[in-house]
Amino acid sequence: MITVKLLDSNTHQLLKQWNFDPQTTVIRFGRSDDNDIVILDCPEVSRYHLEIYQDQNQWRLISKGTNGTILNGYSLPQNSQSLVPNSAIIQLAHNGPLFELEYSSTSKEIPEINELSPPVSPVPTQCTHQNNPPHSLFCIRCGQPIVAKEEFIRQYQILKVLGVGGMGTTYIAWDKNGTIKGHPLLLVLKEMNADMEKIPKAVELFEREARILKDVKHKGVPEFYDFFIENHKKYLAMELIHGKNLEQVIREKGAVLPEIAMEWMLQTCEILAYLHSFNPPLVHRDIKPANLMLRTIDQQILLLDFGAVKEIGTPLGTCISSEGYGAPEQIRGQPCIQSDLYAIGATLIFLLSSGYSPQKYEVFVDNRIQFDLSKIPSITSQLREVIEKASSQNVCDRYQTAEELSQALKTCL
Repeated sequence: MITVKLLDSNTHQLLKQWNFDPQTTVIRFGRSDDNDIVILDCPEVSRYHLEIYQDQNQWRLISKGTNGTILNGYSLPQNSQSLVPNSAIIQLAHNGPLFELEYSSTSKEIPEINELSPPVSPVPTQCTHQNNPPHSLFCIRCGQPIVAKEEFIRQYQILKVLGVGGMGTTYIAWDKNGTIKGHPLLLVLKEMNADMEKIPKAVELFEREARILKDVKHKGVPEFYDFFIENHKKYLAMELIHGKNLEQVIREKGAVLPEIAMEWMLQTCEILAYLHSFNPPLVHRDIKPANLMLRTIDQQILLLDFGAVKEIGTPLGTCISSEGYGAPEQIRGQPCIQSDLYAIGATLIFLLSSGYSPQKYEVFVDNRIQFDLSKIPSITSQLREVIEKASSQNVCDRYQTAEELSQALKTCL
């Protein structure tokens, strides 16, 4: 049997479900009323947008829509074909409806498809991995990882270095045996350098991120998988998010419309409201565009980098802030939940000014620093008041909760 589920684009909750007979060989999606699944009120979806058909106990799709189809985060242009893995997430056009496809099959399990690799088809295991597109992590023929030599850290196969910093190295890794989720899975593996073990503050930040992620359960926060020590190095395994951070988005595309920027910040406020609801509250302390990821598959914001998170009520510690986004009290080592709200205001300035640092707009008024937003034409007077209040130098003059700031932003939409 094959089941097609219509999901809410924001929460991924089930909205509607279709169950098709095991003898079904073709399922068609589109706006025309002679499709098996008819899409209403979505002009980006074509009349005959997508066709899924059975081929030797496997399911394949043909993307016929003018605006393309997204399969597990990988964009498929018009007239392209692809193998469909079980539990695949399919979106018709970039702003179209979201579906999950589930089916029973006697065929060999297909490796997970993701935006870092083209769709794959199973072939005999003696594969030379030739003629793959540049930067592919998986072979388009056999579906296996493409690596010069096999390297494992515990059960995690290292596929690619994502970044190297003072604290350590971040990898894309492959849980081939499905230890975490019961099926093969790509993930992020963060490794702490052995040299950093000698620095108590570095150890504190790394272990804090693992502890916080383990306790936090929210759709806007990457999922925690594992924390372990191997060969005297600490490792944190977590969900891999396919997308770009907001700093990358603005650097590539320039300033966005205020409505888009505010929608992103409304999602961020929702995440902060959750963190601030802990007892004691959790203050992120590093809200900035580079730590806000826009996920490709559903255009949702996820908050990254929890090493700087501080529990209110614990002893005052080292100042942690990013230049231009840190509130005055945070720079003094006295962060509070309103410090995160200050950074929301500063982030809006970055998003609406084509990527200029908020510091560019700082001016002195009555011996205090504040932002002069008159040179950013897309910021309306109403939105300017919201940003100025959120980023006030005085904690008492700001919005006191993420919910308050969220409501103020909604009045500007």
